[in-house]
Amino acid sequence: MGKQRPNAVPRTLTPVRVGDGLLKMFGLCLLAGVLVAGILFPVFGGLGVASNQASDTIDSVSADLVTTDPPLVTKITDSQGNVIAFLYAQYRVPVTPKQISPAMKGALISIEDRRFYEHHGVDWKGTVRALISNQSGEDTQGGSTLTQQYVKNYLINVVYRDKVGVDEDPEMEVGRQRAQEGTITRKLREARLAIQIEQKMSKEEILTGYLNVVEFTDRIFGVGAAAQAYFHTTPDKLTVTQSALLAGMVNNPSKYNPWKRPEETLKRRNRVIDTMVETKRLKPEDAEKYKKEPLGVLPEGPDRPPANCVGAGPQGGFFCQYVEDYLMKIGMFSMDQLYSGGYTIKTTFDARATQIAKAAVEHQVPKTTEGIANTMAIVRPGKGRHEVVALVANRDYGLNGDAGQTTLAYPYGVMNKFGAGSTYKIFTAAAFLEKGGGINNVIETPTSYTSNFFGGGGKKCPRTDAPNDGDNRKYCLSNASTGYSDRMTLQQALATSPNTGFVRLEERVGMDSVLNMANRLGLRETMATNMSGQTPDPSSQNENINQPQSQFFAPKPPNDNGRASFTLSPAPVSPLEMANVGATLMSGGVWCPPTPLLEVLDRNGKKLDLTKYEEPCEQVVEEPLANSMVQGMSKDDTGNGTSAGAARTMGWNRPMMGKTGTTQEYKSAAFVGATPQLAASTMVFNDSPKPRPICDGTASGVPPRLCGNGSIFGGRAPARTWFEAMGQILDGQPPAGLPPADPKYVDGGAGSHVPDVVGKTQADATSTLQNSGYQVAVRQVNRAEPKGQVVNQSPRGSALPGETITIYVSTGYVPPAQTEQPPPSSGGGTPPSGGNGPGGGGPGGGRPGGG
Repeated sequence: MGKQRPNAVPRTLTPVRVGDGLLKMFGLCLLAGVLVAGILFPVFGGLGVASNQASDTIDSVSADLVTTDPPLVTKITDSQGNVIAFLYAQYRVPVTPKQISPAMKGALISIEDRRFYEHHGVDWKGTVRALISNQSGEDTQGGSTLTQQYVKNYLINVVYRDKVGVDEDPEMEVGRQRAQEGTITRKLREARLAIQIEQKMSKEEILTGYLNVVEFTDRIFGVGAAAQAYFHTTPDKLTVTQSALLAGMVNNPSKYNPWKRPEETLKRRNRVIDTMVETKRLKPEDAEKYKKEPLGVLPEGPDRPPANCVGAGPQGGFFCQYVEDYLMKIGMFSMDQLYSGGYTIKTTFDARATQIAKAAVEHQVPKTTEGIANTMAIVRPGKGRHEVVALVANRDYGLNGDAGQTTLAYPYGVMNKFGAGSTYKIFTAAAFLEKGGGINNVIETPTSYTSNFFGGGGKKCPRTDAPNDGDNRKYCLSNASTGYSDRMTLQQALATSPNTGFVRLEERVGMDSVLNMANRLGLRETMATNMSGQTPDPSSQNENINQPQSQFFAPKPPNDNGRASFTLSPAPVSPLEMANVGATLMSGGVWCPPTPLLEVLDRNGKKLDLTKYEEPCEQVVEEPLANSMVQGMSKDDTGNGTSAGAARTMGWNRPMMGKTGTTQEYKSAAFVGATPQLAASTMVFNDSPKPRPICDGTASGVPPRLCGNGSIFGGRAPARTWFEAMGQILDGQPPAGLPPADPKYVDGGAGSHVPDVVGKTQADATSTLQNSGYQVAVRQVNRAEPKGQVVNQSPRGSALPGETITIYVSTGYVPPAQTEQPPPSSGGGTPPSGGNGPGGGGPGGGRPGGG
């Protein structure tokens, strides 16, 4: 009989009519009959609604209990196998029967199922007692064996559990409710399943299975996790008092929480110790001694690891989150599979490189700097894999926003909404080489330039009558300073970054070639906005269609040649993808997906095949072209290159390629560089709600700050961050030489050498150029040379096959006063500019910037 409820009237004083007693006895007999018949349902047929309902789910649930794996903890490790984070929804450490102390087994059996080794899944005596107690109004009793409780807990905690990252499933919710409902149907189902399980599993397996599945508290499941979380021990070393506490909790984990309800928990623990005496598992004198001991749990609450990437800490959290995002992006796991599968994921995370890079980004832009982020992504080049080594930011990874922490994907997402500036000139230069140009080809780099090819310029640009070109403005821009020569080699241009020269190159190679090159070299996700045919919509909340970058892939209207500002990168970009661009060039033109994975093992230690999920590497440009681009960008850190000052400051002395970038209004700046061992990208950008410019720190120890006019450049804080970090990371490794350039891409292809027609007549010059495969445009200029004589040409020296060569033909007339624009110089002239600021271009032309 059950315990009498407090304040209940003694039964001997309660009048009972004979008729009531007979009815109650009849009801109990009927219940017992239903129970027995329900259990024997396959033999004797259905017994009504209750039995039918139970039968409907028996077979399927039985199969689930056998095949459904319980949720386990997934481990994320660094490249050396050291755990950096745990991912889980249920903190569970599975154990074998031999890994559980006899005290733990004895305590559980004593309090929950004394006849565990005697029954075959259902304790008829206990079940009938519980039915009588419940029907007679006494304390509600379960009457369930450990096997039946195993069934119930498995259904609730495994089969019908909540899935991570999945909206609530009505079917799962119904399953959980049915597994807990206080009905005969549920009892029938549990009894049937318990009997089946006893036929398939030994008693020790059932007991261990129960202790691996049952919930304690605070998302702690199973005795393995509970032993660690409550006592900093293992289940094989659990003492009598520890075992009694845990065994007492399974009845009601929230009620017997030792930190929140210590007095009730102590009473419950001692009650378990008493039952161990009753079942002769303890001597009375030992029990009295144990009952005087304190609870003995950890004083600050259960010790379990953080359940997500927060556990990787401020330094490793971004990398851990990238691992999560990457696994789901490639379709290897769903969020629920990742958080319940018990995988061991060995990553490419380099703890030393991460620590150094984190210190560098914070040294150049302290984490307390208001409104300015500094990010860095490092990738290891290779022709078989591009392994992500480190992802860091001056912002700490974490959930405490008040402390400046964030979980936004700073180092690998498109968080830099202002762009990477002139680093995109890499793509224009590579497209030029692929069309037949060379790094030694001389390009025109006037101080300012107005394009007759591109439209959509700002208010200061000249108007045009051409349709569909934005606000009917030509595209015009200026260089970041007036100190540039009107002509220089492409290699010099990559080092000093004149804006006008690269916009002119865009005209020559065509925007489609430049955009395609950017996609091939590595801007796959950054550039994919409109690749799927969606209509760009900057106001949309859908991240797939709201990126300003979509303008570059949007279908162009008639007479629209694209957006010239692309080469100056005014749109959102991923630091990781820019680092991978450097890795692609340094790998001989082989693009590989930037991967954080080295090895993935399932819960049984079986290695999973990553090649089924990861994209294969691609030879996206010829190796000689890639090597020549590396050589073409190998002068940025020397001489008058835009990053030379930062390289000298940091004592850099290794061969490398590099490219700086600054956006028009100084709201962001970037540096992309690579050695044969490592490629990296750094970006400093405004991450505040107010899009203010950034001023670089000028005095010693003065960090960058938000300001009115702006003075940040890619060769300043971004380049200093790069050289500071990479110098220390590569310290101890011998310098590696850069691959040699190919003559084809040094001086250009055989068809890229333009005949010099200066001094010829217009007719001879036109014929010579056309016979060499070029188109010809003629401009008359007032000069003293004989009428009809060619006095200049553009381009001169080299041009791509099929390009238009403009010849300047003398009128033979010199006006008495200079009332017109002077004739073009040998450098191609300096047309008037409507540019505004270091990059020019105007609001309608994007936000281009210098190096």
